[in-house]
Amino acid sequence: MLWKVITSALFLIFAFPNFNLSFLAFIGFIPFFSVIEDKSPKDVFLISYVFGFLFYLGTLYWLYHVTVIGLVILCLYLALYFGIFGLCCRLLKTYSLKLITIPLVWVFLEYIQAHFPIMGFGWALLGYSQYKNLPLIQIADFSGVYGVSFVIMMVNITVWRLVRTVIECREQNAESKKNNLRHSMLSVLCPMRYALCFLLLILLLVCGYGFVRLNEKGNFKNTTKISVIQGNIPQELKWDPAAQNMIIEKYSALTKMAALDSPDLIVWPETSFPGFFEIDKEMTGRVLNLAKETKTQLLTGVNAEDNEESFNSAVLISREGDIAGRYDKIHLVPFGEYVPFSKRFPALHKLVLGELGEFTPGHEFKIFQFSVYSLKLKAKFGVLICFEDIFPELAKRFVENGAEFLIVITNDAWYGKSGAAYQHAACSVFRAIENRMPVVRCANTGYSCFIDSKGRIYDSVEEKKSHLFITGYKTSIIGIK
Repeated sequence: MLWKVITSALFLIFAFPNFNLSFLAFIGFIPFFSVIEDKSPKDVFLISYVFGFLFYLGTLYWLYHVTVIGLVILCLYLALYFGIFGLCCRLLKTYSLKLITIPLVWVFLEYIQAHFPIMGFGWALLGYSQYKNLPLIQIADFSGVYGVSFVIMMVNITVWRLVRTVIECREQNAESKKNNLRHSMLSVLCPMRYALCFLLLILLLVCGYGFVRLNEKGNFKNTTKISVIQGNIPQELKWDPAAQNMIIEKYSALTKMAALDSPDLIVWPETSFPGFFEIDKEMTGRVLNLAKETKTQLLTGVNAEDNEESFNSAVLISREGDIAGRYDKIHLVPFGEYVPFSKRFPALHKLVLGELGEFTPGHEFKIFQFSVYSLKLKAKFGVLICFEDIFPELAKRFVENGAEFLIVITNDAWYGKSGAAYQHAACSVFRAIENRMPVVRCANTGYSCFIDSKGRIYDSVEEKKSHLFITGYKTSIIGIK
């Protein structure tokens, strides 16, 4: 029994980056389903819980670079959704109900997992495993990632039932004559024909829609040229005062090289500015002068401070060296950028963050405007900082406010050379499809890339097929309306 649960967990783990064996997601639940079928509700919950814990432990393993205890606690929490899912599967006796209801239950639990107050964490949702499967995931423009998860789970349910039917057929005919085997098998498979036809119809509609979308001409009237800077600053140096000059020098050199491509906008990653912007006058002046010297608009990730409150922010600097606007990160990382209930329980803050201060969340869905000088027009964009791009509602708010494309600035250096950066990029792919607009990703150590409105990653900072822990820049063209 245990080996089947482990097999299911491994199948799902291998479906996600860095393994990218996405086809395994379509059969990942089959060994698990075979285990829980005849178990008591209590046993089903425990088996399902172990399955979920193993899956999340193998998928989110990179968190050990930051906190081993935090990794274990998070996996123990997320595994609860698997436990509830297993119970629901056990309670549904009729297969005709399971074909639709179980995928709906799964999607509902994914949604709750992503939106639960404080602990909302929509990472490694089943649909994200297919971020390279472009025909399949085009339905995300009306269903989000949850629609893709629904299709994957429906395939799992149908294949499991088919396998189970074949096994039952063999058992019933173990002592039968060979000439009766075929007849008996057909009689057992007969009830499956409707389910198989229904599944085939769904897949044809989904993939057909995807191919139509992929072959549509873009509705972008204009283009703009953007450069992303991947500074590759080691995490242990980012807050070292002695490294401030080195960091500014490195970003300045890369920016000057990127400026030779004549981009309309150059983007630096999250918290790439060493220190507090505007508080550290000398460093701030150097960055402002850099934009003026290169005659290029610059978006940079900074730490900002107002009225003794700290913000994780993005600042737009004009080509004249003036501050054109600032966005303060709205959705902070719990237990990383702030500690829930710390005002009521100050000791909790000290336990989690020690002497470090907390960030204050922003409230404005700021839309930046920058000049596309070759076209003599203004383009608008919104910025998602760090893991804000795993929340579809945040991206949608920027779009509703007038953004023509989205920029994600992040720092995934915390997690080493792991699948974290690619799992994160998978979320950006879905945000591009959901809003049918380009997404530009700029990360300290990677994955810095350009994603079109169909979810295609068409350009990136890379070297010998590796995207992580590389110093460099990339200039590319994106469409704007």
